[in-house]
Amino acid sequence: MGEEVLPTCKDNAAMTPRASPGYLLAVDTGSSSVKCAAFDDSAALAGIVSAVAEGIGGSENRVSVWSADGSLLHRLEGAATDHAVAVTKILDWMDGQRPPGQLRGVGHRIVHGGPGRFYPSSVTPELLRDLWAWGSVDPDHLPQSVRAIELVGERYPTIPQVVCYDTAFHRTMPPVARRYPLPRKYREAGVERYGFHGLSYEYIVGELRKLDPGNVGGRTVVAHLGSGASMAAILRGTGVDTSMGFTPTGGLIMSSRSGDLDPGILPFLMERFGEDRAGLVRLLNREAGLWALSGGTSDMKTLLARQGSDTGAADAVESFCYQARKYLGAYVAVLGGLDTLVFTGGIGENSEEIRARVCAGWEFLGLRLDPVANRAGASLISSGASSVNVRVMKTDENRVVAQHLRTFLEKAP
Repeated sequence: MGEEVLPTCKDNAAMTPRASPGYLLAVDTGSSSVKCAAFDDSAALAGIVSAVAEGIGGSENRVSVWSADGSLLHRLEGAATDHAVAVTKILDWMDGQRPPGQLRGVGHRIVHGGPGRFYPSSVTPELLRDLWAWGSVDPDHLPQSVRAIELVGERYPTIPQVVCYDTAFHRTMPPVARRYPLPRKYREAGVERYGFHGLSYEYIVGELRKLDPGNVGGRTVVAHLGSGASMAAILRGTGVDTSMGFTPTGGLIMSSRSGDLDPGILPFLMERFGEDRAGLVRLLNREAGLWALSGGTSDMKTLLARQGSDTGAADAVESFCYQARKYLGAYVAVLGGLDTLVFTGGIGENSEEIRARVCAGWEFLGLRLDPVANRAGASLISSGASSVNVRVMKTDENRVVAQHLRTFLEKAP
């Protein structure tokens, strides 16, 4: 384990934006990763550097930093033993490149804000108490996110912090898409469909407005396919339904999350196998999904390579694609047709085979892929004969956080 600092980092050039002496920092604390990005504090929000701590708590954890052009600037192996250490290492590197006084504000992606919390808001002691109290609903994200906020506050006590909620994009869903068929007392306690990956969907809709203004006002399905996976039905730029529900565990099959299950399975597991709450939470979030179906592998690239000789790998890939196609069909029904299908997320952006399998069989809807464009990962992969535009788009949730942070700071007293 050791530190590697590459020559491209010399003279601190990587952290010296041309347009402004100040910068904004976006922080995304995941279940096993931390992603940060620094942006120039200007209207253009020019990217400066991005940092990722991955494999947190595992044997091959590391912290890596890249410049805006993708050059590796810094890598520290074994520096992400837990989330707090990972955040500290990233901030240490940032402070070594520029005086902390040039930091104008920090924005945090918060996966689940609970009932009534959708809009970007300033960090206060009351907010932190509420997030801690809601943490048991999303134990894989919220506790780590709150601790990151606390660490930033301890390190930069005078720097404003703003939280941006992943549920915000879905607040426009109609009541029929949000409500669960449970007694009113549970609904009043906040049990409803929230939806997640909202910052990603917000970014994609914004980019579609630039790329395809004629169709962004129509019927769109976005498939955010990654280690966490979800889909959203979007009508005229507004979210009307989404696959994830009360927590990020529901919906599509994911790397290690179950996705949708018959609720009756849970009491059966408790009675037959003696599972308690902690065991069920671990099962549904860490030991299910692709990992369970394949017998111990959650990486889609690995599963695709093994599917020809490994039945478990083939089952995992087939189930993932089948469920994505099923949700696509449901959202075509909700929208009354389809004008645009977007693939994003690590799998959606990089796997031509998954895109092809999800799109297979939709010729009756007028959807036809261009195999050459799909293999090349082009931005538009539908053929000229297709009545549905099929796009591959890279998402950027940290940029959306930075945009909200900058707007918030401009309006703040």
